[in-house]
Amino acid sequence: MKFEPFQLERQQSIWENKVDYNLSESGVHPGTLKSLFSSNFIEKIENTELTYGFTEGSPELRQSIASIYPGAIPENVQAFNGSAEANMVAIMSLLEKGDEMVYMMPNYLQIYGFSRGLGVDVKTFALHESLNWQPDLDELRSLVTDKTKLICICNPNNPTGSVLPKETVHAIGEIAQSVGAWILADEVYRGAELNREECTSIWEIDYDKTIVNCGLSKAYGLPGLRLGWSLANKDYIQKCWATHDYTSIAIGRLSDMIAAHVLLPENRMKTLNRTRDALTKNLALFQAWVESFHGKFNFIPPDAGAMAFARYDWDINSSELVEKVRNEASVMLVAGDWYGMDHYLRFGYGAKKTDLEAALERITPVFNSL
Repeated sequence: MKFEPFQLERQQSIWENKVDYNLSESGVHPGTLKSLFSSNFIEKIENTELTYGFTEGSPELRQSIASIYPGAIPENVQAFNGSAEANMVAIMSLLEKGDEMVYMMPNYLQIYGFSRGLGVDVKTFALHESLNWQPDLDELRSLVTDKTKLICICNPNNPTGSVLPKETVHAIGEIAQSVGAWILADEVYRGAELNREECTSIWEIDYDKTIVNCGLSKAYGLPGLRLGWSLANKDYIQKCWATHDYTSIAIGRLSDMIAAHVLLPENRMKTLNRTRDALTKNLALFQAWVESFHGKFNFIPPDAGAMAFARYDWDINSSELVEKVRNEASVMLVAGDWYGMDHYLRFGYGAKKTDLEAALERITPVFNSL
């Protein structure tokens, strides 16, 4: 196995804590235990023994997760240390060297790079800016073959923030079923829709070979819990559990406990509405900033998530531009060519409003100098 550098993650790891303002994040600014939870629940946390807990996730946690998805039961759920581990375990459980996978682009490139490192044949299909970051389904149909083992999508999408309509989700399901392929849907931004209506989950297409990977890091604004999950048929859950035994074995006991509480039906929408409120205010601020450059940015506002993916009209490589912004303004952005798409930038607008305002003010002279 030989894994190519994961450029986005490496650059974030090096720089995100060294700059004054980090706009490279793709989630909302997290809260604290004290700001998010009641004193009674905090006391319960403080008095919980730090045992290993349940390797598959506690019954309470898996019930809370199952309640999000119509018809799901706890046996359809496996908990992981973040959706990143859920992604990795899915690939190790389903694919072998020489297998064929079809992958949505642009996308968070963890699955792409990890699969290629294992020797998987990865073919890509595009979201098109000309289609408001929607796929051409005929293009997808032309790529899928009888050899295709897995189709991977990200909905809502990272980095564009686009959302697949219900009919498109079902059409992708039909394409997968035509060749008996699995579908893996990264739905970690589901719940952060700006119109406050949760998009169609791949779970809803009623196809036995579907996997939903999700977690608390993005829409829920709780990345420090490192809590993710897979939702799938019971046989797959048993299979991925066997793989999980060789990775991190179990999630953190306190993460399990807090997540089970956050995802209770009576609590979940409070968390998501807090996210949506913050994103709505910040997106308006960001859009006004973009418009101040009088057409130098081409920007389709996101439908969901805390990311703005904008194409710019300056003659400079995106990695060079990110470095320039970082050096001159101490602000971290994400370069489009880290997604294989030069002349784009990803702005994380989920920061605290005061930090977003300060960061945009800092970088304005840099862009004006171009």
